[in-house]
Amino acid sequence: MSTTGASTDVSTENADVGTIDMKLEVVTLPVSDVDRSKCFYQGLGWRLDADIVRGANFRVVQLTPPRSNASIAIGKGITTAEPGSVQRLELVVSEIEAARRDLIARGAEVSELFHLDGGPVPGPDPERRSYNTYATFSDPDGNGWLLQEVTSRLPGREWED
Repeated sequence: MSTTGASTDVSTENADVGTIDMKLEVVTLPVSDVDRSKCFYQGLGWRLDADIVRGANFRVVQLTPPRSNASIAIGKGITTAEPGSVQRLELVVSEIEAARRDLIARGAEVSELFHLDGGPVPGPDPERRSYNTYATFSDPDGNGWLLQEVTSRLPGREWED
């Protein structure tokens, strides 16, 4: 793998920001059983946006987490990826303990809270810093989700109008 053009600069300034609006709309998740996955995500309280069938070999179901601008698509004939192969999809929440309780009440198996300090450490970030407390869960196929608590965004992490 080439690293040509790769940068480790984490500056919040970028002199060459694109001028065309581009918004992440849908991420496709590979699943083995569309109806089971549809039921799982609806059970989490996600909105069903579409369930389209076009013949015996194509179906796409689109679901959106509460108040998210991006959705997921599951289905048949929409990806060649192996079911359960997508990992570390991040869901940002402002109150991770409440989000964890809600997901558990809805049937998800959610990990205990953890923070990173040279690796995962049990419990929330001791200083409760934004971006530093996590929990995980998976869908029935093993596609992995990471909850991340963000209470205030770092400079440069929001687009200006």
